[in-house]
Amino acid sequence: MYENKTVVAYFILKGISDVSKLQVPIFLLVLFMYLFTLGGNLTILLLVCLDSQLHTPMYFFLCNLSILDISSATVTLHKILITFVTGYKIVSFNECMVQVYIFSWLSGNELILLTAMGYDRYAAICNPLHYSSIMSSSVSAGLAIFCWSFSFLQILPAMIMLSELSCYSSNIINHFFCDIVPLISLSCSDTSTLELLIFTQGVLLCAFTPFLLTFVSYIFIIATIMKIKSSGGRSRAFYTCSSHITVVTLHYTILGCQYFTPTGTFTFGKILSLVNTALVPMLNPLVYSLKNKDVKSALQRQLKYFMTLYWSITC
Repeated sequence: MYENKTVVAYFILKGISDVSKLQVPIFLLVLFMYLFTLGGNLTILLLVCLDSQLHTPMYFFLCNLSILDISSATVTLHKILITFVTGYKIVSFNECMVQVYIFSWLSGNELILLTAMGYDRYAAICNPLHYSSIMSSSVSAGLAIFCWSFSFLQILPAMIMLSELSCYSSNIINHFFCDIVPLISLSCSDTSTLELLIFTQGVLLCAFTPFLLTFVSYIFIIATIMKIKSSGGRSRAFYTCSSHITVVTLHYTILGCQYFTPTGTFTFGKILSLVNTALVPMLNPLVYSLKNKDVKSALQRQLKYFMTLYWSITC
């Protein structure tokens, strides 16, 4: 059917840059961001687990976000670190498909999870008297399960179609991990149906709809806050949402820049992908710790507790 049809058994990842002088700085930068991501998000997970005052729906969702950030950074950045150490840039076809699936699943899940966190803030500010019943443990768990399962299942049809593409013009991927867009650009098969499916499911279901729901939630939140008579009350209400607003703005700004960049600017696109997969997961715990008095207080309590425990054991 295709004269230049190529059956691909493996792909070669070009990485972030081909310039040899940049390999060490890139490796050190990625390693620093990855270790910082692990440290920051694991700290959030430990704090929420150990401190009873953080056993609330807001921090339950924050734990989910931390798990997601660790997973997303690991699945995308590990190849950069391995390639630098071993020089091995080859990834098998099946491994590439698995990486695309996991990354797409986590990316969609993050936006839906941020929407659930927005709903939590809506319930806390707009219905404070009924917050405990609206965001009960079962409701919070149900929302989290929905986020993980819906994003996992909604990408399945597109992944089945992607894995069945049999014609590729090349097996060299101009990226540092397997992503669905570079793979489609390499295919010489008809990808129009797949692209329409990705737009429908990825953009409308996992990007536009969560953005719209989050936006509507904050319309109600702002309207409620403006009705508060005291300036102190308004400030406290805005403060409880500031971390979430910062993270949502960061995610959608980078996502918009990444996927509305012209396809020819591969270098800029890879930089944005690195920001999305490495910098954002690193910044999330910083935003939720530096802008959150509860997290900072919990960190101080746990440090004081462990220091006291240490001195009681050693002395």
